[in-house]
Parts: sequence; C-alpha cells; structure tokens
Amino acid sequence: MNLAKFWSTENRQIQCQLCHHYCLIAENKTGLCGVRQNIKNQLYSLNYGKVIAENIDPIEKKPLFHFFPGSLSYSIATVGCNFSCKNCQNADISQYPREMKFHAGELPGLELEPETIINKAKKASCQTIAYTYTEPTIYAEFALDCMKLAHNNGLKNVWVSNGYTAPEAWEEILPYLDAINIDLKFFKNETYLQICGARLQPVLDNLKLLKEKKIWLEVTTLIIPGLNDSDLEILDIAKYIAQDLGAETPWHVSRFFPQYQMADKDSTAEELVYKAAKIGKETGLKYIYGGNITSDLENTYCPNCDKLLIKRAGYDLERFDRAGKCPECKQVIDFG
Repeated sequence: MNLAKFWSTENRQIQCQLCHHYCLIAENKTGLCGVRQNIKNQLYSLNYGKVIAENIDPIEKKPLFHFFPGSLSYSIATVGCNFSCKNCQNADISQYPREMKFHAGELPGLELEPETIINKAKKASCQTIAYTYTEPTIYAEFALDCMKLAHNNGLKNVWVSNGYTAPEAWEEILPYLDAINIDLKFFKNETYLQICGARLQPVLDNLKLLKEKKIWLEVTTLIIPGLNDSDLEILDIAKYIAQDLGAETPWHVSRFFPQYQMADKDSTAEELVYKAAKIGKETGLKYIYGGNITSDLENTYCPNCDKLLIKRAGYDLERFDRAGKCPECKQVIDFG
C-alpha cells in the first residue's frame, strides 16, 4: 500500500484524477476500480507492487504487430480494473476487488520491487515491459516506477489499455510510454455504458491524444455478435481509425468467445472477422489483422504492392522485409 498520485481533496472527499471516472471517494471507501482507497483523507494505492501475473510473452500477444516484431515482452499486472466488462477474459483478476471482500493490505499478489521486474526482463532477453492483462491505469504508480527504470536500462514500455486514463495522469505517464494497444470496443456510447460501465468519448479523445503525442498506437476491436457486428458500426470504427488516427494505424479485429457474464453468447463466426477486414481495407486502412483466428489475416503485407512481408503462424514469424522496407517496391512499412 503506497500513497497514490493523481488526486485532490474536495469537501472532505477525495477526487481521484487517474481515469475519466473521476471518482469522489469518501473516507474508508474505494473508487470504482476497488484498489484506490481514501484513508484519513489521503488516497492510497492498495495494489502497489502486488503482481498477480507475470509472464514472458511474444510482443504479438499484446497484440502489437508493428513494434519490435518477433521480440519478447516481460508482462505484468495487478488485480483491479476501472471497467466492468461483461465479457472480460481476465475477470478473475480484473474484477477481484469488486467481487471479493478484502481489507486494505490484503489484495493478492507477489510483492515485487520495480528493480526486480527490470532485472527479470533483462535476464529473459526481453526488449519491452508490458503492462497488461488488467488495466495498467489502475496500477499507474507502480507502472511508472517500473517504466522510469526500464528506460534507464534500455527497455521500452508498452501498455494494453482500455483507453480511459485521465489527462492529469497522462502528463506524467506519456514521457515513459513507447507503444500502446487500445481496445476500441464499440462505437456506440450506450453499448459502452451497458457492457463496460464507461463512456465512449474519453476513449476516442485518448486515441487522438496518443497519436498526437507520437506514441506508437495499435487498435483492437473484439467483434461480438449482436453488439457491434453490424456493417454500419464496423464501418464507423474503421473510418474513425483511418480518418482520425491515420491509415497507418494497425487494426486488430478479433473473434469473441463466450466467457464471464456473457458465457451464454455465441462465438463470433470467422466470416465476421473477414467481413470487418474487408470493410477496413475499403476505408483505406493499411494494416488489418484477424485475432483469435488462424488465417492469412495474421500476416503483414505491403500496403502498396501486397507482397508478403511478415508471415505469422501463431506467435512464430518469418520476416521478408528488408530493414523495414518492401523488397519488391521499396515501400517503407510503418513500424514503431
């Protein structure tokens, strides 16, 4: 438990300024994420350094396909999340603070120092530290301490995020952030509220901010039958990425599988992933990938002449580009 950053006091309550919920937290209460608590009118991070998951992953698992392709990333997470997605694939750790009764200091996780994380990453020959599995915003204090050390040790920092971080927090985080994959889950505010307990607009604003700040950005959309699988919504998402973020922004379109509170839903048909990819290509997006599907949608092709540049089979890959250029037409390929 550490004193938190990013908060102010107001009428004997604390306003957390870490994400766009801007929770007002009364004494002895926590915000929506369940891991930031008002204790004697000071805000504490209950999950600081309590690592619930750590793994050596391919960077493609994040998924980041244009940032150090084929490299390893040391991936960490704590419990907690500022979203309450009904389809969360890591609900056992992301929703733990909401669903389990606990006292301050009793959150699960292995107590680790930032120095330990960095040393483990270097020993495993990882090129990046990934803050992932749950939402890194809610363990920003610990993430920041790791991120600063990572840069001092020649490592890059990548986030896998829901895109709900507040401007007050970005100001300190962005100088140490190198790449990020953000979920653009839906393009309707009412669906965001219904499924995630959050709003669409802050996510859109953050996507633009990250692009403006030149953080390498990739976007993921999980196609869920009956929620965001219409041609119109897929087109709206693809047009937003192409027009507001740039056609060079990789878009990962993934299949949904039933889980958590949506275990009774149908899986996404593979045809829907192909349809979304086709729509994305028609809007001018250069790099579109299929997730949770084994197909040529895993590969990277030259956006100019369509030559195969990176062949992927799961997390194994073979590269045919030459120093980031297409060997056929010399087109420069967009990499972070």
